[in-house]
Amino acid sequence: MKFELPGLVLDTSDAARRGIRIRLKELPALERLRARPVDCAGAAPEHVAIRSLDYAVVDVETTGGAWSRGHRVTEVCAVRVRGDGTIVDEFRSLVNPERPIPSGISTLTNITWEMVRDAPRFADVAPQLARVLDGAVFVAHNAMFDWYFVGREMERAGATVRGRTLCTVRMARKLVPEIRRRSLDSLTYFFGIPNEARHRAFGDARATAQLFRVLLNRLDDLEVTRWHELQELLIRRARRRKRRANPHSITELDL
Repeated sequence: MKFELPGLVLDTSDAARRGIRIRLKELPALERLRARPVDCAGAAPEHVAIRSLDYAVVDVETTGGAWSRGHRVTEVCAVRVRGDGTIVDEFRSLVNPERPIPSGISTLTNITWEMVRDAPRFADVAPQLARVLDGAVFVAHNAMFDWYFVGREMERAGATVRGRTLCTVRMARKLVPEIRRRSLDSLTYFFGIPNEARHRAFGDARATAQLFRVLLNRLDDLEVTRWHELQELLIRRARRRKRRANPHSITELDL
């Protein structure tokens, strides 16, 4: 026998292993997400003003470094930032990765299996994450890592993500010449940006959002105001200093 309640399907047939089986109906939001790709500002023209765009600053924590080895997301956070630097939205959640978390990863992130065992799976949070991502440039520190994992998890949920990405590491290489290392720790220390939870998605995403606001201001200082100008800046090769065969002139020697 089967009968329905709003949002639930109850199965009391003999085939149900434990007498009564309850499963959630597929959420309409997930159905809509599967019907239309999440567009990370891909439709905006190349000459669009940087300050006119929205940005989704994203960080994920995972069970390991490679999706191809079966690793999954354990936590995700996305912070929506307007071009003027105003933070307008945020989504964060622990995620059940449906696989064990290696002890070394738990030591680094402080995310344990006990914390994610009853957390929603990625497909359950995908519509809420898509709300923050849709129409915004995807921004992250080492962006390809986060973009790849979010994209693969979305595909696993039956949806797709496409559009523009922006990496704050690459931006910092061009915009922060004062320091040699462009790790998140080095940059947040240099600019005095607090990180409430290092190696947690919500702490790193919020800190990266603050860093991104600083980098936008530095773009203004260089009069880089259009998307295509930013891309030209990022692909421009840095000049290498020429090494002299004799590094010291006679006047520089200690005699």
